[in-house]
Amino acid sequence: MLNCCRVLLRARARSIVFSALAFGATLVTLYEDSFVFSSNSLRSLSSNGETPRLIGGATHETEARILESTFKHLQLRSVHEEVIEIQRVKADDDEYENTRPLVPPINVTEEERVSWFRNVLPEFDIFESNNSTRPFHVRVTGFFGQKNNCSVRFFMTWISPARSFGRREFLALESLFKSNPYGCLVIISRTMDSKLGFKKFKPVLGHGFKVIAVTPDLPFLFENTPAKAWFDEMKAGTKDPGEIPLAQNLSNLIRIAVLFKYGGVYLDTDVIVLKDFAGLRNSIGAQSVDAVSRRWTRLNNAVMVFDKSHPLLLKFMTEFASTFDGNKWGHNGPYLVSRVVEKVNGKGGFEFKVLPPMAFYPVDWTRIGGLFRRPETRAEAKWVEAKITQLSGGTYGVHLWNKQSRRLKIEEGSVIGRLIEDHCIICEKIYT
Repeated sequence: MLNCCRVLLRARARSIVFSALAFGATLVTLYEDSFVFSSNSLRSLSSNGETPRLIGGATHETEARILESTFKHLQLRSVHEEVIEIQRVKADDDEYENTRPLVPPINVTEEERVSWFRNVLPEFDIFESNNSTRPFHVRVTGFFGQKNNCSVRFFMTWISPARSFGRREFLALESLFKSNPYGCLVIISRTMDSKLGFKKFKPVLGHGFKVIAVTPDLPFLFENTPAKAWFDEMKAGTKDPGEIPLAQNLSNLIRIAVLFKYGGVYLDTDVIVLKDFAGLRNSIGAQSVDAVSRRWTRLNNAVMVFDKSHPLLLKFMTEFASTFDGNKWGHNGPYLVSRVVEKVNGKGGFEFKVLPPMAFYPVDWTRIGGLFRRPETRAEAKWVEAKITQLSGGTYGVHLWNKQSRRLKIEEGSVIGRLIEDHCIICEKIYT
């Protein structure tokens, strides 16, 4: 989604590029209505028993051909093949960023990994409160104050270097403000809370939109929450971080904690926003559904909308702290929110909506490449038009699954290209 935060490092000659992590999913079946989860029931997507409608008369064959996996011939690398540890990178403004990830060595025992973790902890200040982190709460509440009159409070996370906040992430920002011009965005990031980060935001700031990067104060965020015990163990170096880069799991937890503290909308940085979010409350999106029962089979945490102190967020943090496993992809993210929602099914006090895949995940990660390709035939051009019409209906945002799609060029005339053209502000370098 990581979105909002999901972090890997890839080596370059003189720089590194972090990428958001995407999680596996089953094939998405598209419906138009929404799941509504209440204390008593979980309703299916369609109340009239009809089968989902094909878009705009497009044939099964055309859609299948366009959305055929772009990645079947690409060998996806493992975590440790993609991650290269580099201690410091010189940024464009001649300031240095500490970009070394908390990535443990491979082929070691749990005891050896905990020992390694304890030894490297002093090199990182992410767990500490200091002069740069302590103003976090004051800055966030001040930004959301009456002066800005925010229609929607948005949050993203960025734990990568500021220089790797690229053109595609900026296009996502443009789409957010095009669809939510009176919204306010807080990017929780130490690296973006810098001169270089400010340069990245300056174009949208110049158009009067409201965005700020704030260095997080993790002890404050997790204080008086179920996450504190987990955080204290990590900070003490007594808990196994697992094989997955800890930054990814911190991003999963930070997004829950900020929504619990302040309320609002969390978005991954690879979501193209198509609609105003002001009408959404206490909602989470299904990534996939069962074709027969029409019930969700997987939720995702790349987009979440919750009121401050919502009890489901408390359950998410409790589950994170009590079942943390740093060795399983998605266990502390999409799988976590799926587990918790399943557990609270039928229990009172948890009022929220589970929106259908069409809301945020209209195309599965294995098929997202089809939306990047330009149409080559009249049938494909017709399908593109029908797809755009469909997405303009029940889709609030399109998750680009950046881990898979970041190497794909946005081709002119493609679904993604057309959506960005319609939802950009500065509209530069869409196809480069």
